[in-house]
Amino acid sequence: MGGQHNLGDLQYAIMRVLWEESEATVARVQERLAQGEKHERALTTIATMLTKMEKKGVVAHRSEGRIFVYRALVQEDAVRRSMVSELTDRLFQGDYGALVSHLLDEQDIDRGELQRLRALLAAQKAQSKAPAKSAAKPATRKEGRRGQ
Repeated sequence: MGGQHNLGDLQYAIMRVLWEESEATVARVQERLAQGEKHERALTTIATMLTKMEKKGVVAHRSEGRIFVYRALVQEDAVRRSMVSELTDRLFQGDYGALVSHLLDEQDIDRGELQRLRALLAAQKAQSKAPAKSAAKPATRKEGRRGQ
């Protein structure tokens, strides 16, 4: 599922629970969120947020009696990609190089992490230099059919 997935902090935290658990009730989401917070959110707050998220099309529910069991409809990488893209557009006018430069300038990055980043950049560079899969293959097959 593509598109923009603008999620607030609480919505993103709820999505993380759903990604980790596959499915969860409102009570289970509340329990998991309380593990990382100083104050517990009300069940009604979480239920309301899940209803809003369902209207956005990022979660769905099934009923077990009177209890709703929620699941994510979007994958974590798609949400992350959308949110990073939106952030980059808003703060860096779509310039990903500026985003990376900012992160490198503003963060303390240890040597091990720098090596990992260099390896990622080298892999990306190698991938971009790799020849694209030939578009000639489908044409060749098509031509083969005509020649029969």
